[in-house]
Amino acid sequence: MITQRTVSFPTQELLDAVGELPSNLKPVIWDLVNEPSTNLEEIDITIFPYMASPHSLRNIDRAPNVSHVQTQTTGYDGLIDLVGDRANITTAAGVHAAATAEMALGLAIASLRGFPQAVRDQSEGAWSPMQWPGLADRTVGLVGVGGIGEEIRKRLEPFEVNLLRFGSRARTDEHGEILSVDQLSAHAGEIEVLILIVPLNDSTHHLVDAELLAKLPDGALIVNVARGPVVDTDALVAEVASGRLSVASDVFEPEPLPADHPLWQCPNALILPHNGGNTAAFFPRMVRLLKKQLPAWSKGELGENAVHQITS
Repeated sequence: MITQRTVSFPTQELLDAVGELPSNLKPVIWDLVNEPSTNLEEIDITIFPYMASPHSLRNIDRAPNVSHVQTQTTGYDGLIDLVGDRANITTAAGVHAAATAEMALGLAIASLRGFPQAVRDQSEGAWSPMQWPGLADRTVGLVGVGGIGEEIRKRLEPFEVNLLRFGSRARTDEHGEILSVDQLSAHAGEIEVLILIVPLNDSTHHLVDAELLAKLPDGALIVNVARGPVVDTDALVAEVASGRLSVASDVFEPEPLPADHPLWQCPNALILPHNGGNTAAFFPRMVRLLKKQLPAWSKGELGENAVHQITS
């Protein structure tokens, strides 16, 4: 017997793009803020809105029978605590990989070639040529070798950098040596560009702290496309405000970055509003993922990118 299940979509646009669902899946619209187009008790599977606020995500508690949550993000920090042992979690891993890798390289190049200063000069009509470090011949420390980390590695290849990769454990793959994150401190003195793309968990919270930052060479750049709390913000502000280090980041602790936060006033800080995966490539890639997930869900399977599975 095929079990009937109700799947909530955050928008009509996403449901329309996915098209016809398997016959035993009933679609409804629920953005976790407004009332759904059915009783909350009927919803079995919920697709979260993209970049939903923590406050709205807590409304999942209003749907007591949800047993499966699908995110539209790669990161899922906080979600296991949110759903506990009541729901499986699958993510959008892979959907944002290309866009986030673009962002990482864009932040690095923009900062290393002085683009923010050029924008400030443009606003004043000032022609101010000067020498900037550039990316070529820099030693880049890439912390995180998962799907997005691999996309960053591929995009770094043409830029003639000396690349050090750091993963959860030391090993060798088809592209060469991967150092352990535990070795990051020992190599920090070599790293001129530190790119962060690790998941946020207990082991990566404040991975980049005052001690590590102090070991980076003068003029080093920190590029964060992971999560804000991977970096100790107070320690970062101290180094950036002094002018010794620079930062180009898409993520912060806290978010949104308050208007009176000292980083806004630092000319060597390039600040983007957590926009890494938010390009025109996102929506069609998310639709393609859901078109693979829905048949799996109709058969009682988890589908791709399961990061949390409840035990029956």
